[in-house]
Amino acid sequence: MLPSSPRAGHNVPAVDAPDAEYTIDQLAQATGMTVRNIRAHQSRGLLPPPVVRGRTGWYGPEHVARLRLIVDMQSDGFNLNAIQRLLASTAPGTAGRALDFGRSLREPWEEEPTEIMDAAELADRLGGEAPDPVLLERAEKQGLIAPIGEGRYEVLSPALVRAGEALASLGIPVEAGLRVQEQLTRHADGIARAFVKMFVAEVWEPFEAAGKPEADWPRVQEALDRLRPLATEAVNAVFRRAMGHAVEAEASRMIVRQAKGGPPRHRERRSERVRSARGRRHR
Repeated sequence: MLPSSPRAGHNVPAVDAPDAEYTIDQLAQATGMTVRNIRAHQSRGLLPPPVVRGRTGWYGPEHVARLRLIVDMQSDGFNLNAIQRLLASTAPGTAGRALDFGRSLREPWEEEPTEIMDAAELADRLGGEAPDPVLLERAEKQGLIAPIGEGRYEVLSPALVRAGEALASLGIPVEAGLRVQEQLTRHADGIARAFVKMFVAEVWEPFEAAGKPEADWPRVQEALDRLRPLATEAVNAVFRRAMGHAVEAEASRMIVRQAKGGPPRHRERRSERVRSARGRRHR
């Protein structure tokens, strides 16, 4: 049964009910938006008009979804003109799909609780006797830690700190670990872009070119959801193979050097740098 009037305090239908109907006051209550803003969005064409019966306009789940989408996009920094262009390309009845898809895109790929440490604790965890401002600054630039004041830091990836701690226990200095982390970040950024480009080119653009049909939304959502574990598995598999090849190649070089009685690798590098410097001076 429909509410007889839009008076304040009337029970608001369940927001996610597929057949729910709302007066404009109830819509405002359900979405946390003011009646004035709802009317403004409607006048801009961001919201389709209600179904009018008698003297009352009735709004449905599509209006709720569109208002939620508007709020989400505004919180992401989009202005109303950009939101209007997006909604103009969103077929009627699919705002809920677009909202769910947008939230899936912004979902973190892996939740890792952060930790709070002071500089002395970080230094101790990583094998240092005292905090090194240079290393702390490098770790901050790499997005591993974030200062929160009073000499304390939010550790954004405790897993990476644990890895650095394990390396320190093997006698590997923090500087070396940070150099490797910088390389990992560069390569990971390239890999991530490759997967994103593949999804856009092979899934999203054909879907968009077809007019984003309602029937295809589940397929697109499934592709996005499955991309997460598939990308992780693919990267792990490729890395395991690459690591095996790299270790095997280095082991072969070590055996050859040992058989020839050659100098250790770090002495070879130093000799190469000296020869290169001499060559530059004689040019």
